[in-house]
Amino acid sequence: MKIKEIAKVDSKGRITIPLTIREALDIHEGMTVLLIADREKKEILLSPVPEKAKLAELSISVEDRPGVLAEITRVLADKGVDIIATKCVVIRRGELGECYMVVDYSKSILNDILELVEELKRLEPVKDVRASEIKH
Repeated sequence: MKIKEIAKVDSKGRITIPLTIREALDIHEGMTVLLIADREKKEILLSPVPEKAKLAELSISVEDRPGVLAEITRVLADKGVDIIATKCVVIRRGELGECYMVVDYSKSILNDILELVEELKRLEPVKDVRASEIKH
Protein backbone atom coordinates (compact mmCIF):
# COMPACT_ATOMS: atom_id res chain seq x y z
CA MET A 1 0.00 0.00 0.00
CA LYS A 2 1.32 3.44 -0.89
CA ILE A 3 0.92 6.39 1.43
CA LYS A 4 0.73 9.86 -0.04
CA GLU A 5 1.33 13.01 1.98
CA ILE A 6 2.10 16.62 1.09
CA ALA A 7 4.94 18.46 2.85
CA LYS A 8 6.23 22.01 2.51
CA VAL A 9 9.86 23.00 2.11
CA ASP A 10 10.98 25.60 4.67
CA SER A 11 13.31 28.56 4.03
CA LYS A 12 16.38 26.37 4.66
CA GLY A 13 15.29 23.67 2.19
CA ARG A 14 14.13 21.25 4.88
CA ILE A 15 10.98 19.17 4.91
CA THR A 16 9.31 17.36 7.75
CA ILE A 17 8.47 13.76 6.93
CA PRO A 18 4.80 13.36 7.95
CA LEU A 19 4.12 11.14 10.96
CA THR A 20 2.12 8.58 8.95
CA ILE A 21 5.12 7.98 6.66
CA ARG A 22 7.65 7.94 9.53
CA GLU A 23 5.54 5.34 11.33
CA ALA A 24 5.00 3.23 8.20
CA LEU A 25 8.75 3.16 7.41
CA ASP A 26 9.88 3.03 11.06
CA ILE A 27 11.86 6.25 10.69
CA HIS A 28 12.83 7.79 14.02
CA GLU A 29 14.94 10.67 15.34
CA GLY A 30 18.65 10.33 14.63
CA MET A 31 18.15 7.68 11.95
CA THR A 32 20.00 7.91 8.63
CA VAL A 33 18.01 8.02 5.41
CA LEU A 34 19.23 7.67 1.84
CA LEU A 35 17.97 10.26 -0.67
CA ILE A 36 18.25 9.55 -4.39
CA ALA A 37 17.21 12.34 -6.74
CA ASP A 38 16.18 11.62 -10.32
CA ARG A 39 16.65 14.82 -12.31
CA GLU A 40 14.72 13.56 -15.34
CA LYS A 41 11.64 12.53 -13.37
CA LYS A 42 12.04 15.36 -10.85
CA GLU A 43 11.48 12.98 -7.96
CA ILE A 44 13.29 11.93 -4.80
CA LEU A 45 13.41 8.43 -3.37
CA LEU A 46 13.82 8.33 0.40
CA SER A 47 14.82 5.07 2.06
CA PRO A 48 15.68 4.38 5.71
CA VAL A 49 19.21 3.04 6.20
CA PRO A 50 20.05 0.66 9.05
CA GLU A 51 22.73 1.98 11.42
CA LYS A 52 25.34 -0.63 10.51
CA ALA A 53 24.60 -0.66 6.78
CA LYS A 54 27.45 -0.93 4.28
CA LEU A 55 26.07 0.86 1.26
CA ALA A 56 27.36 0.70 -2.29
CA GLU A 57 26.20 2.14 -5.58
CA LEU A 58 26.31 -0.21 -8.57
CA SER A 59 26.06 0.70 -12.24
CA ILE A 60 25.73 -2.42 -14.38
CA SER A 61 25.76 -2.43 -18.20
CA VAL A 62 23.98 -5.50 -19.56
CA GLU A 63 22.61 -7.16 -22.68
CA ASP A 64 18.96 -6.20 -23.13
CA ARG A 65 17.17 -9.54 -23.02
CA PRO A 66 14.59 -11.26 -20.82
CA GLY A 67 15.83 -12.65 -17.52
CA VAL A 68 18.93 -10.47 -17.07
CA LEU A 69 17.57 -8.66 -14.01
CA ALA A 70 16.64 -12.03 -12.49
CA GLU A 71 20.22 -13.26 -12.98
CA ILE A 72 21.63 -10.18 -11.28
CA THR A 73 19.23 -10.31 -8.34
CA ARG A 74 19.89 -14.05 -7.91
CA VAL A 75 23.62 -13.32 -7.42
CA LEU A 76 22.77 -10.58 -4.90
CA ALA A 77 20.38 -12.88 -3.02
CA ASP A 78 22.87 -15.75 -2.98
CA LYS A 79 25.49 -13.44 -1.43
CA GLY A 80 23.03 -12.00 1.13
CA VAL A 81 23.05 -8.51 -0.39
CA ASP A 82 19.97 -6.35 0.27
CA ILE A 83 18.75 -4.08 -2.53
CA ILE A 84 17.81 -0.62 -1.20
CA ALA A 85 16.93 0.96 -4.56
CA THR A 86 17.06 -0.08 -8.19
CA LYS A 87 16.34 1.35 -11.60
CA CYS A 88 16.90 -0.50 -14.86
CA VAL A 89 16.48 1.06 -18.31
CA VAL A 90 16.85 -0.04 -21.90
CA ILE A 91 19.49 1.94 -23.79
CA ARG A 92 19.12 0.10 -27.12
CA ARG A 93 16.22 -2.37 -27.41
CA GLY A 94 17.48 -5.93 -27.78
CA GLU A 95 21.10 -4.82 -27.35
CA LEU A 96 21.98 -2.79 -24.27
CA GLY A 97 20.49 -1.94 -20.91
CA GLU A 98 21.73 -0.44 -17.67
CA CYS A 99 20.83 -1.10 -14.06
CA TYR A 100 21.55 1.32 -11.24
CA MET A 101 21.34 -0.11 -7.73
CA VAL A 102 22.02 0.95 -4.19
CA VAL A 103 22.72 -2.10 -2.06
CA ASP A 104 23.46 -2.90 1.57
CA TYR A 105 26.03 -5.67 1.94
CA SER A 106 26.47 -5.44 5.73
CA LYS A 107 24.81 -8.83 6.32
CA SER A 108 26.26 -10.50 3.25
CA ILE A 109 28.96 -13.15 2.98
CA LEU A 110 31.19 -10.64 1.16
CA ASN A 111 34.29 -9.02 2.62
CA ASP A 112 34.06 -6.00 0.33
CA ILE A 113 32.09 -4.70 -2.62
CA LEU A 114 34.81 -5.67 -5.11
CA GLU A 115 33.95 -9.33 -4.54
CA LEU A 116 30.40 -8.61 -5.68
CA VAL A 117 31.68 -6.74 -8.74
CA GLU A 118 33.71 -9.80 -9.75
CA GLU A 119 30.72 -12.13 -9.23
CA LEU A 120 28.50 -9.93 -11.39
CA LYS A 121 31.12 -9.67 -14.14
CA ARG A 122 31.06 -13.48 -14.43
CA LEU A 123 27.44 -13.34 -15.62
CA GLU A 124 27.21 -13.81 -19.38
CA PRO A 125 24.87 -10.84 -20.08
CA VAL A 126 26.88 -8.40 -17.91
CA LYS A 127 29.11 -6.11 -19.98
CA ASP A 128 30.52 -3.84 -17.25
CA VAL A 129 30.09 -3.16 -13.53
CA ARG A 130 31.12 -0.03 -11.68
CA ALA A 131 30.80 0.23 -7.91
CA SER A 132 31.48 2.79 -5.24
CA GLU A 133 30.94 2.86 -1.50
CA ILE A 134 28.39 5.29 -0.08
CA LYS A 135 29.70 6.64 3.22
CA HIS A 136 27.29 7.65 5.97
